[in-house]
Amino acid sequence: MREPLIARVAHSAEEMERIGAALAAAVPPLPHGPGILYLEGELGAGKTTLARGFLAARGHTGAVRSPTFTLLETYALGRLTVLHIDLYRLRAPQELEALGLKDFALPEHVWLVEWPERGAGVLPEPDVHIALRVATEGHVAEADARSLLGRAWLAAAADRETAGAGIG
Repeated sequence: MREPLIARVAHSAEEMERIGAALAAAVPPLPHGPGILYLEGELGAGKTTLARGFLAARGHTGAVRSPTFTLLETYALGRLTVLHIDLYRLRAPQELEALGLKDFALPEHVWLVEWPERGAGVLPEPDVHIALRVATEGHVAEADARSLLGRAWLAAAADRETAGAGIG
């Protein structure tokens, strides 16, 4: 099992949003394709709340809901396009083809993927995997890098925290 590079406990929705915001502020340049974050955890673990904080930090001012029924929402936010993907209703990974995700495998795109295990074997591997869970002390977020890009991303987020920008 991988050691998490960043592990935080969020005691409120605002703290979980700050974790998402710190990750959003640390997005590295993506000249070769998308940066992919998996958000994995049970119902109520904080996946959409983290995504909301990420999107707000990139300049989105509207509501953010989990795209459970649409499966995919896109947000053009400056130089970056963010896809918020929710695979909860997927019955088989092959159903991903109908979403046209290959059309979004582009530079300066970020994919925030909720319920990634439902796309196993079809979904590209993540750069950053975030495991979320509810614990006695609050909502726990453990992020680990799964690529060189992910390692740089999490290192930049940790540097921001050290500099006082906060991650949780």
